[in-house]
Parts: sequence; C-alpha cells; structure tokens
Amino acid sequence: MIKVTGVVLRRASDGAVLTVRKRSTGMFMFPGGKPEGDETPLETGIREVREELGISLTPEQLRPVGEWHSDAANEPGHGLHSHVFVSTVPLTDTPVPAAEIVELRWQPLAGAEDVTDLAPLARLHALPALCAVSSGACATGGES
Repeated sequence: MIKVTGVVLRRASDGAVLTVRKRSTGMFMFPGGKPEGDETPLETGIREVREELGISLTPEQLRPVGEWHSDAANEPGHGLHSHVFVSTVPLTDTPVPAAEIVELRWQPLAGAEDVTDLAPLARLHALPALCAVSSGACATGGES
C-alpha cells in the first residue's frame, strides 16, 4: 500500500478544482505525493504543493477532506492509502507547473464522475466528498 497526500486547490471564480498530470502518466490527479521521512500527511501536502506549483500554504489554510484506499493511477497493481486536504484559500491565478508536473487542468465538480482520465482517488472518492459539502455545486455545473 502506497501512502500519499493530495491537496485540492479551488479556483475563486467558479470553484473548479486544479488537477495535474505528472510526467509518467496520462491521468490527472490532485497535486501531492508521497511522504519524505517522518512527515505527517499535512506536512507532505504542504511540501508537495510548494514543489509542484510554487504555492506556499500553511497548516491553518488546509482542512481534511477524507482518507481513502483506492487504486494507484500511475502504479498499476498497487493500492493507495490517501489523505486529502482542501485549501481554504481559493486561487485567483493559475499556478505554474514545476517538478514532475507537465500539465494543469481545472476540473469542474459537476460531471467529474464521468471524466475517464481522472485518477480513481479524485473521481471516486475526493470529488464526491467535496460535492457533498458544496451546496449543490455538483448538480448545477459548479455554480452555488
């Protein structure tokens, strides 16, 4: 079981979430990755967002969305134990990809369950959890 942390970053204008595609995969996922040393999931998320997107977050700006087990998107045959956090600070600009990130995509909450190139963690677990607490954003095409 591979341990990872993902961080959901929302766009201020419409609530869409930022997904990234890493160099080694065709799947889009949340910014994040594996812990280094004895990092907590929260520390991992903060470090990964800084490395991958150049965005500095503080622990106070993140709240837990959930913890799930799912299939790994870019390591076939492996499972993930994932912690997902959401930033309480909406983004007003699109960040610049760095490290292993080759593509960014804003994903509306509405219809995400039908997007075939979204990683299982995002499509099956985290985005439905966000929809459940987003006052109808999923049913109305991202508008609240």
